[in-house]
Amino acid sequence: MKQDVHVVLSGRWLISMDGNSGAREEAGISVAIAHDKITEIGPNLAAKYPQAEHLACPHGLIMPGLINAHTHAAMSCFRGLADDLPLMDWLTQHIFPREAQLTKEIVYHSTLLSICEMIRSGTTSCNDMYLFAHEVARAVEEAGMRAWLGEVFFDFPSPNYGALENGFASVEELFEVYKDSSLVRITVNPHAVYTCSPVLLQRAAALAEKQHALLHIHLAETKDEVRSCVERYGCSPVQHIENLGLLNERLVAAHCVMVHAEEIELLARRKVKIAHCPESNMKLASGIAPVQQMLNKGLTIGLGTDGSASNNDVDMFGEMSTAAKLQKVHDLDPTSMRADAVLRAATLGGAALLGAETEIGSLVVGKKADLIMLDMNQPHLTPLYNPVSHLVYAAKGSDVLHSVINGKVVMRHRQLTTLDEAALLTEMRRIGETVQRMR
Repeated sequence: MKQDVHVVLSGRWLISMDGNSGAREEAGISVAIAHDKITEIGPNLAAKYPQAEHLACPHGLIMPGLINAHTHAAMSCFRGLADDLPLMDWLTQHIFPREAQLTKEIVYHSTLLSICEMIRSGTTSCNDMYLFAHEVARAVEEAGMRAWLGEVFFDFPSPNYGALENGFASVEELFEVYKDSSLVRITVNPHAVYTCSPVLLQRAAALAEKQHALLHIHLAETKDEVRSCVERYGCSPVQHIENLGLLNERLVAAHCVMVHAEEIELLARRKVKIAHCPESNMKLASGIAPVQQMLNKGLTIGLGTDGSASNNDVDMFGEMSTAAKLQKVHDLDPTSMRADAVLRAATLGGAALLGAETEIGSLVVGKKADLIMLDMNQPHLTPLYNPVSHLVYAAKGSDVLHSVINGKVVMRHRQLTTLDEAALLTEMRRIGETVQRMR
């Protein structure tokens, strides 16, 4: 095994998230990687493995890669296109009409753009829901990102698959194609209770159960969603999907802004996982999810950016800072959403949300080698009293120096190794001109 070690990262601090969210400080603290796994953690491992590539930083902080629990990567092509609008106006008047004109190539390149941004800001895994999922998966594998992803279902025809029956056939094909992938896992993705009939929701849930997959949905995001659900079905969105039998440990519910105490209790009993997206919720004026109350009830919480059309970025360091501060204002309690809780939501919490906590989310020998190193020798990070606090309140995505996913160095000294960033930006400017002409 010694000769199989091909990368060693060495720094000054290490945050493992292995039950202790504090930082280990030791000059030369190192992580050794063989194939796709962490094989050893200890001091000065570069000398022990001279054949390996050695990525060292005297002020480096090594930590698990961040996990984006809810996003729409390809929506980077819509970034800034229709800002300062309510959710339903934004969706129905600007996003849905343009999505109807998307092509697989636009989705492919736009997904690569978000992956580029995610890698450069420390994200190593994401949970994506969008159109043309085959192209999303192609981009993920080419870039070396780890992703849970699937085709979104609506009651109306999709610009990708057309009639809903074709959509289910497409997702069944995705499960078959990627059943042995080391990076891609397929999920089932009904969009929301206001765009999916009860029959569609139950059929999607049955497919998720058959495939032992996650069921990923937007839920209780806005007052309008709650109001329309009550008018249509006589109950709230959470109660509606409970009545349909969807509330269980497979469900990943994004947003959950408009939930009350009894619904939080119900979600906890059913072991539903929550993807918290504070910046998108703020920008669309959806509200503030009571996420500290959810944590108090034992709910599994991951942190997501949503798409960059409603955020407007996919930088998880910014999301962590917002999550902590926003909850303190919401609760009028400076101890709400402590830094260690937020960091956990962005790492091991996200892994648990995805059912992958035994593989990713913490730095433990035998786990997948998904990790990043930050250069803490920055004006905004000096002096450094509490590394966890700095990661949440002061660090930026641009402080990430190296990124490793599945044992492969995908960014080295801020340079991407799997993507041609300059060519991608040129292509996306061309795509932007095309999107601008869409009506």
